[in-house]
Formats: sequence, C-alpha cells, structure tokens
Amino acid sequence: MSATIDIYGAGLAGCEAAWQAAREGVRVRLFEMKPEKYTPAHHSAGFAELVCSNSLRSDSVSNAVGLLKEEMRRMGSLIMEAADATRVPAGSALAVDRVLFSQYITERISNCPNVEVISQEMDRVEEGRVTVIATGPLTSAPMADYISRELGCGSLHFFDAAAPIVDFSTVNMEIAYFASRYNKGDADYINCPMSEEQYDAFYKALISADEAELKDFDRESQSAPKVFEGCMPVEVMARRGYDTLRYGPLKPVGLIDPRVGHEAYAVVQLRKENREGTMFNLVGFQTHLTFGEQRRVFRMIPGLENAEFLRYGVMHRNTYLNSPELLAPTYAMRERPDVFFAGQMTGVEGYVESAGSGLLAGKNAARRALGKDDLILPEETMLGAMAAYVSRGGLGAFTPMNANFGLVPPLGYRVKGGKTAKNEKIAERALESLQPFCAAEN
Repeated sequence: MSATIDIYGAGLAGCEAAWQAAREGVRVRLFEMKPEKYTPAHHSAGFAELVCSNSLRSDSVSNAVGLLKEEMRRMGSLIMEAADATRVPAGSALAVDRVLFSQYITERISNCPNVEVISQEMDRVEEGRVTVIATGPLTSAPMADYISRELGCGSLHFFDAAAPIVDFSTVNMEIAYFASRYNKGDADYINCPMSEEQYDAFYKALISADEAELKDFDRESQSAPKVFEGCMPVEVMARRGYDTLRYGPLKPVGLIDPRVGHEAYAVVQLRKENREGTMFNLVGFQTHLTFGEQRRVFRMIPGLENAEFLRYGVMHRNTYLNSPELLAPTYAMRERPDVFFAGQMTGVEGYVESAGSGLLAGKNAARRALGKDDLILPEETMLGAMAAYVSRGGLGAFTPMNANFGLVPPLGYRVKGGKTAKNEKIAERALESLQPFCAAEN
C-alpha cells in the first residue's frame, strides 16, 4: 500500500500541498471544514477562495513576486496553472476571475485520483501520521488552541483588510477614464481624477470616518490592532499624513486626464474583478470603515458618486506562528518532523507566497512519508529564500513577509542599467539555480 499523508485546509496553500504531494506519489487525505463550517471571511464552498484582492500582483520576473510565480510554474504549480487559465486583463499584473479560479482548482483537486477530500473540521493531528497544517489565517478556535498547546507558545496575529468592489455600469465614465500608467501595457485600469479641492474634502472625510466595531475574534486583548504594512487600511494610511495617499495608491504620476491633458492632483484606480469587466475593485482601498461610511466617503471620489457597491471592504484576523523558533526550511516542525505547516500561518504574506510555501511543504511531507531526502531549494531562488526566512527570521521580531529581492543573497557584482537590470540578473540566477530541480519534476 502506498504512503498516505493528511493535509488540513483546502485554501491556496493546502490545495498546492495536496497537488504536489499527489505528484510525488503518495495518497492524500485533504480535510476541509467547508461547507459544514465557514470562517468569518469565507462565503464560498469552493477551494482556494480569494477573500481579498483578485490580483496576484506583478507577472514580471524583474519583480520578486513575478519571479516567484515563474519558479512555481516551472515546479508544476496547480495554483499558477489555475491563475493562468482564469486570468483577467490587469496590465502587467496577474489578476484572476476569482469564481473561475476557485472552480478550476476545486475540480482539479476533486478529480485527482491520489486525493481524497473529506469534509470535516480537524482539531488535532493524528499520532503517527505525516500532516500538513494549512488551515489559514483564520484557523478555527479548536485547531488554533491545539496548535498553541502543541507548540508551547501562543500564536500571534495581525489584521488584513479587503477592498470594496463596485458595479462597472454605475461608474461615471464621463469623469473616469481607462488608462495605464505611462501608457505601459493595455489600458485596463479605470482612473478617477481628483482636483486639489476634491482630494482635500475626501481626505478630511476619510480620516474622520467611523470604523466598524471589532468582532470578539478580532480583538487583541484591549490594545489597538496591529496592521501589516502590505495590506494597510486606507484610512490608517491616510492618518499618517496628508500626502501619504498621493504618494501611495492615489499617485497620479504617469496618468494623463484626457479631459484636461495633464495629471490630476490625485487619482483613484479601479481594477477588473472578473473577465467580463462588470465588477471593479478600488486598488489600495482595503478598509475597516463601516459599510455606511464606505458608501458615503467613497462616493466622494469623482466618477463614483452613484457607484453601486457589490461588496464592501471588510477586515479580518490573520494568525501566524513565530516560525524561526519552530520550523525548518522544509516547513516541518523541528521538534515534530512529521508535522508541517503551510500558508500565511508560517509568516509568508500574500496569495502566491502562501501557495509557494504549500508547494514545498507538500513535496517535503510526501518525501517524509516515502522515506526520501528533504527538498531544500537554493536560497538564490525565491522559493528557497522564503523558506529560509521562515526558518531563520531576520533582525528583530519575526513579522510576515512578502516575496522580495532583499531575501535572496546579493549578486556580488555591479549591474549596469539600474534596478530593473539588476533584478533581471537576480531572476536569471534564480531560474538557473532552480533548473536541476525542475528537471527532476519532468
């Protein structure tokens, strides 16, 4: 009888782990508590549900997450296969139709002969079984309690916020316009230009708007919530200074308003949420404002004065471990090497990063069950650098981290042509380092 492993959670990391483990030749029992039970942020019964943005960010290898995507493609990633199959126009970014994306992955996993899907909430690891825990940033209380006791330390958490989505037919395109920054790529983004007077009124309304009351599960004792910099609520960002938004998500540089022939004082961008282009999300507008305040304040944006909100922004808790004290670069626990973790719980941050951790955790869990050597990728690769960061951490307290070129070793020589040329050389080195492992996949 072939070896069998257990995987808890059918999110991005869990599905990728299951797919990779099955490809390694083991049987997988994939446990998912939906549809019997949902977290506060999940609503669909499908696997790999995207609860925040529908963008997987840049698709260029000169960008760190773009390099990560290419590495995953070469390693046979299911998540990247699904993303490429369900992408929607988004300029140089890779964005997906979230419904089709989830459906694609659900079908592939459900029809995989080596994977058995079991609808059941798990609250502990079965003794003697190789297990990957990929229960996500909203791990249910029973499992979180078990993890906390098993690891001998309390889990940490930060807050993650999702942007609102509007109905395209209700956007005033006599004011808003389609364009890409510096005319690079297709004009996939809707741009809502603001004058200085309009920005001033919007800014004052935003920083004084009422925030939603935190749910009990989202309270961090009696102190204020911690916010991860990469997914900061727009109202929190605004309170850092009058021009913070104008140098961030409302940056007008490179966007010419065709009505006046020059850049506006500030610009709000909207990105396609689905292939049909009927839904657009407000880029950078993750928020924790009340629904009523979102409707009032965001309708002050020129072009959105009559916008119909198909989904309001929400905020939810994300839980992660102090991984450098607990995990090896295989994503296995040092003290219990039969137990692996994957996804945001490990301290990787972002859709693609979570799936990337699942890729390595799934492969290594299968290898553990089969008695094979661990798979540890070179730190010159983004996959290997992320695993190294999770297992070692950086300076100071361990915090969640997106893929970035600061995680990989420096080139050791100067590159002419600026930052992009340097990053391209780093990507070239990474893909060369990955090649022997890709060959082993084929």
